[in-house]
Amino acid sequence: MMTLPSLLVLLQATPSAQLVSFVPLILIFVIFYFLVIAPARKRQKKLQTTIDALKRGDRVITTGGIYGEVVSTEENGVVFLKVADNVRLKISKSAIAGLEQEEQEEKK
Repeated sequence: MMTLPSLLVLLQATPSAQLVSFVPLILIFVIFYFLVIAPARKRQKKLQTTIDALKRGDRVITTGGIYGEVVSTEENGVVFLKVADNVRLKISKSAIAGLEQEEQEEKK
């Protein structure tokens, strides 16, 4: 029967055995990256370019579910939305979830 110290010496002598034990973990991380992280980063970049390109008349939806039309934008990250007649909201650009047309296209 092998004692614990002799087993540790044997494991240290075979570094490839240690590497083989990490292969499934590395494989899981790679799969996780391509299935979750990469698409999320792509969506975030697309949303950021959409927000940066907002102009008067664009119909947007906020993260709170409010639909509105962009009346004006300011350089400090503020957007004014028209949600009804004589109703304007001042919101942060970071609160915009996307354009209304893109939201409808994703549902189809």
